Amino acid sequence: MSGLAVKIDHVAALREARKSAFPDPVAAAVLAELAGADGIVVHLWEDRRDISDRDVRILRQTIQSKLILEMASTNEMVGMALDIKPDHVTLVPEKREEFSTGGGLDLVVHKEEIRETVATLQNSGIPVGILIDPEPEQLKQAHRTHAGIVEVHTGAYCEAKTSKTRHQAFLKIVDAVKLAHKLNFNVKAGRGICYKSIKAFRGLHEIDEFSIGHSIVSRAILAGMEKAVKEMIGLIRAL
Repeated sequence: MSGLAVKIDHVAALREARKSAFPDPVAAAVLAELAGADGIVVHLWEDRRDISDRDVRILRQTIQSKLILEMASTNEMVGMALDIKPDHVTLVPEKREEFSTGGGLDLVVHKEEIRETVATLQNSGIPVGILIDPEPEQLKQAHRTHAGIVEVHTGAYCEAKTSKTRHQAFLKIVDAVKLAHKLNFNVKAGRGICYKSIKAFRGLHEIDEFSIGHSIVSRAILAGMEKAVKEMIGLIRAL
């Protein structure tokens, strides 16, 4: 059965909108864990737009499941990861020139840099994943970096405006997930998945974990974090 990692950046974004002390993303993480989340995801941006260094350090000391740190492949972020020791890192693009077509890291262009970052982190005992588009060449390049995890970018499917483009995008995800599984990756999926679109993944058992943030935090504003997480876990268990 696939797991659920809850991304809490949008809680921090709401806090930063008023430069306030609340809502506290750490408290949101604890509630998500109590509801059964398998992990907590935060993206530490280079400009610290939402999540702060302090948030990540407190999360490392507080949560009981696993801490997944999304970050760019830079010397500063690698240093932060080596200091904080998250349970695993997911490398993501931050600058436009790093993006591939749909929003994943462009490993065709940046494969050498990413390979070096993967090696540095894994040599220090930190498992590394890479956010990639559902394209065979990107998966092959990810395999050459020796990363053990890939997160397949599902944004093109979730944001498609027509049934035809949605169907085509989903077929790409299916092919990518199956290829990633065949290449012995730990396979994750995320970006834009909501309570409706998650149902399309029924039967795609090669996905080890879904990474979902915005839709859960949005539901939590109205229903509470624990209820929102439990509802998504229920949908995932039914896949």
